[in-house]
Amino acid sequence: MEARAQYRYARISPRKVKIVCDMIRGKDAEMAEAILRATPKAASEMLLKVLKSACANAENNFGMDASRLYVSSTYADPGPILKRMQPVSKGRGYRINKRTSHITVIVAERE
Repeated sequence: MEARAQYRYARISPRKVKIVCDMIRGKDAEMAEAILRATPKAASEMLLKVLKSACANAENNFGMDASRLYVSSTYADPGPILKRMQPVSKGRGYRINKRTSHITVIVAERE
């Protein structure tokens, strides 16, 4: 059985989140939490919040043992892009894409 948690419309690029996702995938929940606390990336705070939520969902909704949880899957999908304009010379405008992410963490119990 698995428990999941999502952070939708996070104001960070999925490319930046995927770097941190790769570091915790397959690790025990406690080890993953320690890694996220020690990682100096902006995405680690968001992933820590989602990981805690997924562990709480597993414990409270599915009755899983918190000490046996591990991160079975984690990924960041692209969300909608906020399109902005930057004025440049000769009356032109360059587009700035402010990307968003949908971050998902799935935890399961070790056999």
